[in-house]
Formats: sequence, structure tokens, C-alpha cells
Amino acid sequence: MQINASRLVDNFLKLVQIDSAPRAEAEMAAEIIRQLQGLGVAAHMDNAGALVGGNAGNVIAKLPGKSDKPTIMFSAHMDRVEPGLKIKPVIRDGVIYSDGSTILAADDVAGIAAIIEAIYVLKETQTEHGPLTFVFTIGEEGGLHGAKNLDYSQLNADFGYALDSSGPVGSAIIQGPAQDKIEAVIYGKAAHAGVNPEDGINAIVAASRGIAEMKTGRIDHETTANIGTIKGGTATNIVTDKVEILAEARSLQNDKLERQSQHMRECLEQAAAAMGARAEVKIARMYSAFRLDASAPVLALFKRACRKVNLSGELIPSGGGSDANIFNANGIPTANIGIGYKKVHTTEENIAIKDLEAVARLTLELIT
Repeated sequence: MQINASRLVDNFLKLVQIDSAPRAEAEMAAEIIRQLQGLGVAAHMDNAGALVGGNAGNVIAKLPGKSDKPTIMFSAHMDRVEPGLKIKPVIRDGVIYSDGSTILAADDVAGIAAIIEAIYVLKETQTEHGPLTFVFTIGEEGGLHGAKNLDYSQLNADFGYALDSSGPVGSAIIQGPAQDKIEAVIYGKAAHAGVNPEDGINAIVAASRGIAEMKTGRIDHETTANIGTIKGGTATNIVTDKVEILAEARSLQNDKLERQSQHMRECLEQAAAAMGARAEVKIARMYSAFRLDASAPVLALFKRACRKVNLSGELIPSGGGSDANIFNANGIPTANIGIGYKKVHTTEENIAIKDLEAVARLTLELIT
């Protein structure tokens, strides 16, 4: 079976030019449904959009197959980061770029286009396959909101593949981190900075002392932490009475993440208390860590399929989260497949046409 490379590239170019963003994926969802229904694949949107204040839900489609084979899920996300509107793709020397004023949105249109091309070939060749489920999610870039609000009662997949990794084609992420969002407010006491500063408690100073005591950056080979934003104060002649901090911590081990987040909380609370200030710290688990066993069916099939299409079948960990974290947490063992796009989330984002073709071939091989 051969993919239609020209059709694949043309569809990719078409899809990246459809405006899409977190909570604004309606046009993309409509086009995906239109294409799937044109191929005779039933597709619909769930109500996740209403739950997150968006204009579209996740697109879910199913293709029946031989019942003696496992049900496999394939997933890609429909949203993209900024600047991702009015994309004008260009091709230079076999590589697709934007015109430089926007991202390209290969993350994750490449995954969408590869899945649709595989379905085209299945329909054209009438090749036998097992039951298939396709999920195109909303709000991945905005916090995995589509996957988090997906109605999992609609899915009965034995395992799945998310087509959404920046790794090389033929690689799969088999371990992903948990992430905590840490929001802190430091409350001091306002006073005139020139007349009676001794009556004030500077929240900026309290916050900075707490941050200075923290372990941040690369904690160990499995754990990271970062202070993302800090804001507060209104004028130089006022002792600042309030500072807001937004931070994160990640780890491939849930227990390590728990310790790191609590460490960050304690640093802020103790530094504030030492100055007579007060720290309110909220820690929210954004997603949990996952790890797939190398012998699991989802990876055994991946390695076999890679051998068939002359790819490495490399299994790697990742420091980033994806919809795969949420699918795994909801009982669907899911590997995140390398797409081969480069410099994602920048205006230099690009993907080689040969990699786009390779992803489509691999997707087809996984199905068949």
C-alpha cells in the first residue's frame, strides 16, 4: 500500500491555513468532520467545548474492523500556539515553512494530515484492519483541556498513539512527567517608602528571599522546576504589600514532584513568616506521570511497524506533557509518536516533506 504523497502535502497545506486556537477550533473541527464523512467515516463532536468555554468539542470518529483484532486509538490536537492565525505556508528544498510571520502549525496539523491520509488509503484499498478510533482534541496547547474533558465512555480502545511529539519519525515517548502548577500570593504591609518604611513589610523582598532558597531549574535527571512570572507593586514610594507568583514543577516520578512542590511552598511560607508577611500557596496537579512497559502491546506493535517501514523504533522519555498523559491516566496505554517537526512554537517551525510522508506510512502500518 502506498500513500498519495501529493494529496498528503496538499491537505497539510490546506489545514494549516485554517485558523485554529485553544477554545477556537470550530473551523478546523468542521473541516476534519467534512473530510472524514466524505470518506464514509462517522464523526461527531463531544461537549468538551462547552465545558471549557470553547466554540468546538473534541472530534471523535470510529471505523469498524475485524473484532479479533485490538481496538486502536489515534489522536492529534486541533489547536495551536500563537502566532498561529493567517498562516501562509511555503516550500523550500523539500521543507515546509511559514512565511516567517507566524508559526507553521505542523504541531499538530502534521498528525491530523497523516491520520486522514492513512484513512484515505484504507478506503481506497479496502484493506482489512481492526476497529479504529480517532480523536482530534481541542485545547491541548491551552492545558490539555480537550483530553481532560473527553467523554471516555465513548472510547473502548485497547491502546493508542498520539501523533504529537517533536522527536524524530520512528521514535515514541514512553514516559512523560507529572506537572504541578504553583500559584502563590505574598501579603506584606503597605507604608510610605520615604516617610515611614519601618512600618511596612515589603512583599517583594519576602518573595525574593523565598525564591532564593528554592531549588529550581534542573533538580535531577527526572525533575525540573521554574518560576514563571512574578508581579507586584505600584510605585517606588510605596512599600509593596502584595506579590503574585506563578511557577511550575515537573517530574517523571509522582513522589518526587510532590516533594519538590512542597519544598517550593515551604520556602515561600517560611521566608514570608520570617518577615511578618503571609504566603498563600496553591498547588494544582495538571497531569500525572506515565510510563509504558517496553513489552506492552502498544510498543510491541510500534516496534514491528517501524521495522516494516525502515524506522528506528526508538523508545524515549520526555520532560513535556501531552494528551498522552491524560489518555494513560484514563486507562488507554498511549505512546506519543515522533512527527519530526522542528523549532515548534516559533516562527521558524518547519517540517520536511519526507518526514510528513514517513509519519503517514507509519500510521498506515500501525493500522494494518
